[in-house]
Amino acid sequence: MTQQWQGVAAEDLDTIDVATGLRLATRSRRLLGSLLRSQLSRISAAVGLLLADQVALLAGPLLIAVAIDRGIPAALVGRTGPLIWCIAGYAVTGLADALTVSAFLRLSGRIGQDVLLDLRERVFAHVQRLSLAFHERYTSGRVISRLTSDLDSLQEMLDKGLDGFFISVLSIVGIGAMLLVLDIPLGLVALAGFIPLGLLTRWYRRRSQHTYRATRTWIARVIVQFVETMNGIRAVQAFRREPRNVSIMDGLSGEFADAETEALRLVARFTSIVQLVGSVSVAVTLLLGAWRVLDGSLTLGVLAAFVLYLRRFYDPLDELAMFANSYASSAAALEKISGLLDERPTVGDPVAPVALPSPVRGEVVFDGVRFSYGGPEILPALDLVIPAGQTVALVGATGAGKSTVAKLVARFYDPVAGAVRLDGVDLRAVADADLRRAVVMVTQESFLFAGSVADNIALGAGPSASRSDVVAAARAVGADEFITALPNGYDTDVRKRGARLSAGQRQLVSFARALLADPAVLVLDEATSSLDIPSEQAVQAALATVLAGRTALIIAHRLSTVLIADRVLVLSDGDVIEDGPPTHLITAAGPFATFHSAWHPSLT
Repeated sequence: MTQQWQGVAAEDLDTIDVATGLRLATRSRRLLGSLLRSQLSRISAAVGLLLADQVALLAGPLLIAVAIDRGIPAALVGRTGPLIWCIAGYAVTGLADALTVSAFLRLSGRIGQDVLLDLRERVFAHVQRLSLAFHERYTSGRVISRLTSDLDSLQEMLDKGLDGFFISVLSIVGIGAMLLVLDIPLGLVALAGFIPLGLLTRWYRRRSQHTYRATRTWIARVIVQFVETMNGIRAVQAFRREPRNVSIMDGLSGEFADAETEALRLVARFTSIVQLVGSVSVAVTLLLGAWRVLDGSLTLGVLAAFVLYLRRFYDPLDELAMFANSYASSAAALEKISGLLDERPTVGDPVAPVALPSPVRGEVVFDGVRFSYGGPEILPALDLVIPAGQTVALVGATGAGKSTVAKLVARFYDPVAGAVRLDGVDLRAVADADLRRAVVMVTQESFLFAGSVADNIALGAGPSASRSDVVAAARAVGADEFITALPNGYDTDVRKRGARLSAGQRQLVSFARALLADPAVLVLDEATSSLDIPSEQAVQAALATVLAGRTALIIAHRLSTVLIADRVLVLSDGDVIEDGPPTHLITAAGPFATFHSAWHPSLT
């Protein structure tokens, strides 16, 4: 599968150099540390339970050794007390083991779920705070991948792998110490197997990091393709793109399957070699132990304890092998999540906000504004003054910079140079909450959330909006008539993305929402493009009243919308090439007159 898939950030690639790998690992550990910091008391309690469990586990084989070497010989001569005490002690250790393991698993499960909840909340809250530039670059599918498949990988490790890891590590350390206490020469032979296991683990860790980075990358691309297809399903079906999408998804799914297969091959090799080393070590230890029992230098009870310890000693290695597999996958997932959380807003809240005048008048000034989206400059050096209360229409060919001006006024982006000011205050110095109250933007998309019509309109003013406020805003834009005709009126669920309403109805609801916000500056970016003629006429009548006394910036290709403006600015390559009242510009032999000549026939 050689097809190349575009649109993925550099750190999503599965070919990462050593320095970058170290940086990603450090960032992931920093994130993990911050997640576990609030759980330290619970983690300490869990460690205490594990230590108690290990004491119980380690006592069992010792009691058996004592029973064989002392209890049984004593019982043969009529003294059954030592044997009974050994048996009772073994039963008590078994019960203690069961109780402590149960308590540990419940506590560690609670820790894992709290960590995942904390991480999920962090990611969701952080993504909402990131600037528009990030969301235009980092697709929603990749964000979904971080919140689904990557978190699922972490959950699998926390739910199934982490418990076994801690239990296995403490078992190996405790049993290794007991082997040396029982018999140092034989214990060293048993522990010698850790030399090849250490080298093997080091090899596996390096290979698995590379492999699981690839799996996280490909599953993210699969999700991106799926989300893009579902979001554009109308265009997919209208233009018969299904076969092409199937082909793309097959390629991506195949790459993901290949990466997963390679990961499984890797863990299979690692696990089989671990088992082989463990089996060889047990066989050698038993051979030497039996020989020493025969020559009298080792008691049978000690050898029996060794056998029991060795069984418990190498069994956890399988658990460690599975944990290594789970850890490699979750570590790659944590790299992706930490990378997302490491993103910083390009348009951030100021450290020392400057308050806007009260009340906000709405004067907007572009002072030598230069801007680009990372390529050629869209606005080379824009100087513009929009007095408070003035309605300004921006017109021009596609790519002239109209929407860029609107996004700068709404501070979705910051200028590369110069400043955009509202009532004399640089927008970069205004707190985001204050700016959102003062400036509201209505776009062509007219996005509605699942829920009632009233809830979507009330979004403009927040929880404080009353039903009478909502109805008044709807009436102002001419939306009340169609809303009251819905099955449940204002309580009708508009469904996902407002699918229950027509495009024009969704636009009217978004108008009502903006008007309820009562901003000092209202930005309309192609906001009337989805309206039919009757709806447009209703909105035009409402706008004439609503825009009075507030600053408005209108970007439109409809002549009827432009003509309600006090002033028209014609843009070309980011420069204002014509400026004046629409009635004056229509009679002038300039670009606007040309636009008007092209528009006018479409109205007749």
